[in-house]
Parts: sequence; structure tokens; C-alpha cells
Amino acid sequence: MPQAQQSFVIHGHFYQPPREDPWFDEIETEVTAAPYHDWNERIERECYRTVVAAHLTRADAHNRIVGVVNTLEWISFNFGTTLLEWLEHHAPKTYDAILAADKASVDRLGYGNAIAQPYHHVILPLASRRDKLTEVRWGIADFRRRFGREPLGMWLPETAMDHETLDVLAECGIRFTIVAPHQVEKPPPNGLPGEYRAANGKSVALCIYDGDLSHGVAFGGLLNNAGRWAERMLRSRSRLTSLATDGETYGHHHKFGEMALARVITELRERPSAMVENFASFLSHNAPIHPVKLVEPTSWSCPHGVERWRSNCGCRINGEKYPSQSWRTPLRGGLDVLAAGLHKLFEKEGREYFDDPWAARDAYMGDPSTQRPAPSAQLSVRALELLEMERDALRMFTSDAWFFDDIGGLEPRQAMRYAARACELAGATVRAELEASLLRYLAQAVSNDAAVGTGKDVYARYVSPRTSADVRAGAGVGAAHALALDAHLAAPRAYSVVSIDGNSLTLQTRRTGKTTEMRAEVKSNSAESFETAVEVVGDGAGGAGATALVPLNDFAERARLIIRAKLRHQLLSRSLTEHELAALANGDTTLRDLAARALVRAIDEVPRDQSGAALRHAHAVLDLLDQLETPVPFDAQTAWWHVRSQLRDGRDAVLMAALGTRLGFDISALAVTNGATR
Repeated sequence: MPQAQQSFVIHGHFYQPPREDPWFDEIETEVTAAPYHDWNERIERECYRTVVAAHLTRADAHNRIVGVVNTLEWISFNFGTTLLEWLEHHAPKTYDAILAADKASVDRLGYGNAIAQPYHHVILPLASRRDKLTEVRWGIADFRRRFGREPLGMWLPETAMDHETLDVLAECGIRFTIVAPHQVEKPPPNGLPGEYRAANGKSVALCIYDGDLSHGVAFGGLLNNAGRWAERMLRSRSRLTSLATDGETYGHHHKFGEMALARVITELRERPSAMVENFASFLSHNAPIHPVKLVEPTSWSCPHGVERWRSNCGCRINGEKYPSQSWRTPLRGGLDVLAAGLHKLFEKEGREYFDDPWAARDAYMGDPSTQRPAPSAQLSVRALELLEMERDALRMFTSDAWFFDDIGGLEPRQAMRYAARACELAGATVRAELEASLLRYLAQAVSNDAAVGTGKDVYARYVSPRTSADVRAGAGVGAAHALALDAHLAAPRAYSVVSIDGNSLTLQTRRTGKTTEMRAEVKSNSAESFETAVEVVGDGAGGAGATALVPLNDFAERARLIIRAKLRHQLLSRSLTEHELAALANGDTTLRDLAARALVRAIDEVPRDQSGAALRHAHAVLDLLDQLETPVPFDAQTAWWHVRSQLRDGRDAVLMAALGTRLGFDISALAVTNGATR
């Protein structure tokens, strides 16, 4: 390969916090991501889809597209493994383009642009050596399966590192990682990588990115002017000029950022003296020769080392609204104590199933995204439950739980959900003790918001399941079958339907192979009230004979959506006129707007209607709005108030009171005389 005067490496770290329900392996609707289903879907549209198809435009008034660039073919990158798993199933074209970009870079440079990442986004300096090894080994195994080669480099979550972390990388065969300039005492000259000599005698190259340049791209406005960004890089006299930012910088944090990235890549490629490459290719002809001393423990996003993930260090996003993060310490302490209890149980009970439980854990996630078959005689349900318990014990330390400002946020809740799932898998005999220990710590994790309370309150309100996942899944599957829907489509991803016959059904959890026999019978079937009675008749989580009456809102989302769609279909002909149905079919309006107008019309007709049809119509439209999860229209509430004041017949007033309750009125608080408000 001809030697260039200068090499340029742009690294993108692509990652999103895991958001799936730990019991169902699915992400439920996140309203803050609207109009998309969830934040993964939204960011895929804004960033991941665009970075693999960035538009190059002509710099004139017309902005005509002159090319489409998969920028990942030209930049170094890593993707969080849990994010890649989501992309593989929900955005396969984007996922395929990511893999193709790495292959193209191998063909061009001899070394791929993609590097690995520890499996979960945990702060490794705060993890035990054993957990470090598992996270790195799982990350390598996941990378090998997806990209079809061994990873040479590995991105550390938050670039957090210490001596032991780098020793583990060396032990696992990783040759380089990427760090910020403040993480070593004296960076080598000319942007060159430094050499870290591990305890086992192997070396790990530390690729030290340009901090000022990286900040300028992520936060300093360089993305607003691709020409200025390229000029800034070309002004560098370093042998290697590199930068690193969150991958979401390009398109999500900064709209059209991927277009600026594509333009910069193009301008650099057009310079004969410039070589756009990746760290592995650079290291292949520039072995590190400068030993470096670590500043440890450190990270790229906390000037206090790694304190952001265990103490009230002052790092936060909105200090005015959330002045204290003292909750971080008890959250970390509670999870540490819980993990110790889970590990002790795993080691003790695991010896019944594995020669070496920890080696079995390391090997467990070699192929994580595939659906597991029913367990063989060699690997029992209980053995798989123990391994799944350990998986939750690892992922409850995902760094996002501490990064943000308050214990009541979505990310701490997610960590607590993993903890609750791990406690459940530990088994009934030890679950109460494990949870009690965790809750003692969470009670000390005080929110900045008095209404939120403590971490213990958050756990009780949002985390601890009131009804077992098996029963909730069975309720949805049984209800779908009763409505002549495909019961298999109603099962959440974590389950498969083994059999279903009338009210009897058997579900199997895909990861452990545990089967649960149930009877599920729809007890009420209307938009206003839809409930399924479930009785566990086999060896389920609730025990044989456990029963529950499960409302529609507690079904897993898959079942909830297809059942609501069925109910909406039944309600349409009762709620809308033929003219309105035609307008809906033509796309002239939305179902929500039509339903809102139909409700007002039905309420206005009540004083003139002697048959009661208008009231029945109003309730039907409200049923439809319930299925659409739409707030009661303001105009409908106003119409009810005016119509009620016109009624003198006591019976009509009583009937209208039922409608008023559904519209949000406190009927008991209204003074009523002969059906009129005085």
C-alpha cells in the first residue's frame, strides 16, 4: 500500500440504551418518541438509515443530489451489540448495509472499519474481573457471528478504562482501543497511537483521538459547515488525525449531519496526500512505539474519572431541575449486593449442571440473537434459567441507569426491571430475601421530585410485576384465539405457542424452554371492558391453580394491538356513517377526527331522539376512541354540558350521567335538580 503523508480516521460510536421488556423481549410503545413507536425506531430513521445512504448534493441553489454514500465504508465505527440485535430484526436493510460497509472496507484496506464492543454498555472499571471477561468475550463472540471475522479493536463503553480493563482486552486478543487525550499522562506526538504493555506481556495500542476536533464536530458547530470541518482536519500536521463522537451526532443530534460527514469524506478522498482509513489499517504500517502511562480510572464523559456512574460528582444534564444525584450511590450499592447474591447462587446451584459454571456463562451468549430451541436433556430448564439470571445480573449495570439526572427516569427503571427479572429467575426460595436487600438500598435513593419518592417507590410503582409474565402472555394469546385471530401473532417474542385448543393453551419461553399450561377465558368483550380470566394448570411461575383476571391494558403489546384492531373494526360500522367511512377510505380525513365529530353529533342529537339511539351511538364512538387511545375531545365535553342543561326528563338525565362519567365529568360533584344544573 502506498504511504500517504497524512492519515485521517473518523470514528463513530453508535449505541442506544436497551429498552426491551425483560419478560417479553420486546420494546413497548414509547410516547416520547412519537410519531414513531419507540426511540430505536425514531433514531434508526434519523441516523442509522441515513449514515448508510447519505446524500451528496451540489452546492448551489437547487441542492441537486449528485451521489449517495454509505459513510460507514469510510469511517471507523462500532455498534452496541444490543442495538445491532434490534436492527437485525426491525431494520434489516440498514443492518445489512452496516455489514456490507465493513466488508467493503476490508476489500479496500485489508482491515475492516468495524470494531467490537463489550456486550452490555457497562462501566468496566466498576465491574469485577470475572464480569469484565464475560462482557468482552460475549462482545467478541457477537462480533464474530455478525461480521464473520475476528475483531482487532474494541470500543470501551464511555471509553472507561483502568489497568485491569486493558489487561482483560489483551488477554482476549484485542489489539487496540480508542481513548481520549486526558486518559493518558502524555499522548505520543503526531497523533500516533501509544503502547500499553499488559500484565501478560501483550501490548494494546491506545488510539488517542483529537479532543478539540472531536468536540468541534459534536458540539462546536463544525457540522454546520462541511468545508470548514474538512479544512480544520487538513490543517493538521499530524501523521494521524483522528476524531471520535457518538454516531448519533450524524442525523439525530444534528439534522443532516450525515450529509456533512459524506461531504468531508469526499473532500478528504480528493486530496492526493490524504489517506482515509481506519485504526487497524493505520496500525498495520505504524506499530505503536511510544509507551504511555494511564490516568486511571477515566472515561471520555466524566472529568471525575468514573464517578458519574456511582456518586454525586456534579456531572448531570439539567442541574437546575435535578440538583442532586446522590441517588446514584445507593442504586449502585443495591445492585452490587444483589449481583453478589445472584453470583453466589449461580456458582452453588450451577455446579449441578456445569463442570465450570463461569466457563458456561462465558460460552452462553455465543449466538445471542437466535431463538433457542427447547432444552435438551443435557441442558435443563433450570440450567438455562440460571444462565438467564446471570445475563440479567450483567445487564442491570448498563451505564445509562446512572448517566442521567434522576432515579425516576426511564434508564434507572430499566436497570431495576433487569434486577426484578433476575430475582424472579433466582427462584421462590431466595427471591424475597434478594429483593428485600435491594429495596433497603433503593429506599435511600431519593428523587429530586417529591412526587417520585425513592427508588423503592419507583420499583413498586413501575418495576415489580403485579401479574406474572406467563399469565399476561397467556391472557393475550387466549383472547386472540377466542376472537378468531392468529394466536401465534399475539405471543410476545419471548414466547412460543406450543398448543391451543379452546380455552386450554401451553406456552413455552424461548430462552429457557419452560412450558406453562393455562386455561384462558374471555370474561368481558367490549372496548370499555375487555378482560380474560387465566388459570395456571401446569407448573407455571404462579404455581398450579394460580388465577388472575387480566384486563386488556395488561396484555403484552402484540396481543393488545391486534385485539384493539379487531374491536375497532367491529365498532366502525356502529360509529360512522357510510359517507364518513367513504371519506376515511379515500384518505380525506383521519379516523380520530371523524370519531370526534361523530361523538359531538351524537351528543347534540340526544334532546331530539326518543329511541335512545343517539346515546347508544355516543357510547359506541367513545368505545372507538378508547381503542384508538385518544383523549376525550374537548368539543364533546362542551356539547355534553350544554345538552345536559336542556334535559328535563329525569330518565334522560340519568342516562346522560353515565355518558358524562365517560367524558370525564365528576357527576357526584354536580348539583342536579330535574336533570338541570343550577
